[in-house]
Amino acid sequence: MQNGYYSATGGMVTQFNRLDLISNNLANLNTNSFKRDDVVIGDFLRLYQTHQETLPIKNQTRDAAKYINRNLDRVPIISEEYTDRAMGAMSRTENPLDFALQRENAYFAIQTPDGIRYTRDGSFTIGTDGMLSTKEGYHVLSRVGLDNQGGIMMAQGMEIEADKNGNLYFRDTANEAIGETLAAGAIAIVSFANPKYLKKVGKNLYEYPEDKINERENLIAPNSLVQYFVEKSNVNAVTEMTNLIETNRLVDMYSKVLKTHMDDLNTEAISKLAVRA
Repeated sequence: MQNGYYSATGGMVTQFNRLDLISNNLANLNTNSFKRDDVVIGDFLRLYQTHQETLPIKNQTRDAAKYINRNLDRVPIISEEYTDRAMGAMSRTENPLDFALQRENAYFAIQTPDGIRYTRDGSFTIGTDGMLSTKEGYHVLSRVGLDNQGGIMMAQGMEIEADKNGNLYFRDTANEAIGETLAAGAIAIVSFANPKYLKKVGKNLYEYPEDKINERENLIAPNSLVQYFVEKSNVNAVTEMTNLIETNRLVDMYSKVLKTHMDDLNTEAISKLAVRA
């Protein structure tokens, strides 16, 4: 068995998977509030040594470890995939329906056909039904409607204002009493005890496990929301391009190793065996 061949194959597959993540990060460079994904690359031997004492199979002990094929255990694998939740830059838009969150663990609650989902993309619009909605037409939930799927009805012909706690107010600019405002409810802004459980489900939305939904909390804190701004992607183009070049070089390196095994080593082995025969 050619251990080097299998090691190179495993390494190439790992880099292909990393390449997919990097490509997706670059594709969402200009997607509002997008959070980049990354991986931790390790090897089986390290994971085995870390967890061998807790494995349920009795023969998975320190004594059994000496029978492990050391070459195969050094094959690079993706030991963890994670989302970098660092905040992106704030960009002013002058659009009163654009909102940004200034806290890392804060999300808007959105009603979708598949249930409540969460997003940091606060670029909203007024739907055909007059409700505050996302660009896809999903209703933005209100604070009091978080548990009964209640949205926010917008008033036509009136300006919308928001404070830093997410409370909304309507102002009639055509009215002589222009200084007066009308309360319009509040945008549901939530945080989570364990944001790591948030899973990307497409369309810039996240899903949180139903069995852990009790960990969701209403977030009413000063300086959590700003109007007329959107949060940009936290993808750094220079960093991702550097990672892309590095990954492509590794793929090329592994490809040359595979070619050496297939064309040179195998040919040499066959020739020598044929001569001896």
